[in-house]
Amino acid sequence: MIKYMKMFQYEMRVASNPAKPDKPRYRSLVPFTQFLPYPRNLFRKPDLLYFLHKRFVYLIVQLFRKHLSIANMSAYNIAVLGPVPRDHITTHHGEVIEKYGAALHTAIGMARLLGDEGRVHLVSHIRKRDEEAVRALLIPYPNIDLAHLSSAADQGDVIRLLFTDQNNRIERQTGFMNPIVPEDVRDLMHCDAFVCVPITDYEVPLHTLQYIRSHSNATIIFDAHGPTNTVTIQGERHLRYWIDRDSWLSSIDVLKMNLEESRCCWFEKEWETGSRAPHDEKDTAHLPELAEYVLTRGVSSLIVTLDSDGSATFYLKDGKVHQEIVPAIWVDHVIDTTGCGDSFAGGLGFGLVQSPHDFRSAVRYANALGAQRTQGRTFEVFKSREETDAMIRHHYGTATSSSAK
Repeated sequence: MIKYMKMFQYEMRVASNPAKPDKPRYRSLVPFTQFLPYPRNLFRKPDLLYFLHKRFVYLIVQLFRKHLSIANMSAYNIAVLGPVPRDHITTHHGEVIEKYGAALHTAIGMARLLGDEGRVHLVSHIRKRDEEAVRALLIPYPNIDLAHLSSAADQGDVIRLLFTDQNNRIERQTGFMNPIVPEDVRDLMHCDAFVCVPITDYEVPLHTLQYIRSHSNATIIFDAHGPTNTVTIQGERHLRYWIDRDSWLSSIDVLKMNLEESRCCWFEKEWETGSRAPHDEKDTAHLPELAEYVLTRGVSSLIVTLDSDGSATFYLKDGKVHQEIVPAIWVDHVIDTTGCGDSFAGGLGFGLVQSPHDFRSAVRYANALGAQRTQGRTFEVFKSREETDAMIRHHYGTATSSSAK
């Protein structure tokens, strides 16, 4: 049975390879007809099988995944917690794109890097109308476990994005995922890391992180994009101060955010009305103070993305805060920046399960996935471990390096 399943996984990868369009799309099902209560000859005719409903194909995939118990055979297990929103995007060029994003970028980017060495467990809630399309998108990635992707409550995020330039956008949210609670992750305590990529303040609540911390030794990577964004009753998405920040810090190992979000995490105890000057978009003067604050309250590393300027990485070294700027990976032509932050988080997750204290190397993988994300509008932009290592070597001179522990 295991032999057949390994053949199945291999053939699924081959069948989904656009470089081999002449291969029968579902020929990989042939070895398994001995287990199915249907005439075998039906499954030996690709032309007929092609017209079977894709839902049937998905169910076959999941059936054999379950029997193989890949999770117990994987070198690494990583859980991704966050929404899979249905995005309606208008680019700054006026193009309209509709696709699914957020946690999908994180999960697929990591799955490509892990290959046969690990398994990604996607934990999310989606609308029933989106379930078939989302699951179909994930069929080509046999190392992504979908057992924790649920539409039972028929609640999921729906986002409209209007880009005013390459990096800035106006956001509106018209659908809302129900929060990921401890019950959703109860059987994932064997995972090596939890990568949390909420986009709104309610999606991955504090008590879920506290449950993971108390029941697991996993590394918890948390994106501050969630608690620094909220939604009005008109669906308008706005930045907010992360007022209860201190309650969260002891449940987070690696805290990731962008520069704008970092200002929502560092605020005065009180100020006079009208005394606040507009922010300088490039000002990073507050980052060392913020880093010292969070690193002395349980966080192992603070990582702040600076767009084309790279990523500011902070961690403790010999009892003192050490800062390092990891340059961004330059790309000549940017097609789509949607999901770059989520992809970055996936690179962090991969790098940190490889070497939990090598923050520089993890950020290099994160930068690589972020750069790959800009190169197209589909998930085919994500590369294998070998291709990504080559990309890192080309830019940095080496695929790995050692940060101080």
